[in-house]
Amino acid sequence: MDTTVVDVPEKGRFEVRVGERVVGLASYHVEGSSMTLPHTEVDPSMGGKGIGTTLVAGVLSAARERGLTVLPYCSFIRHYIQQHPEDVVLVAAEDRPHFGLETADR
Repeated sequence: MDTTVVDVPEKGRFEVRVGERVVGLASYHVEGSSMTLPHTEVDPSMGGKGIGTTLVAGVLSAARERGLTVLPYCSFIRHYIQQHPEDVVLVAAEDRPHFGLETADR
């Protein structure tokens, strides 16, 4: 089965799908040049399969393509960024300390 990440702007979320089945989501809100990311969730039956990682990678890729910075209020997204320091540039330098990411790019 193919895993895809799809933006569903009318619902204010990205969905991760396995085939046609929605197995996770990341809610978002864009204001100006910032994308606020308050929440992610993955179907518990899909845990441990990298679905959440695929979802976050897709969301951050979309933010990068759109030239947006991100506000990672979701702890899962913050953890992902800590594990992928190349993505810390998506968080504005002045916002990094608020999210505990001030040293993530070093």
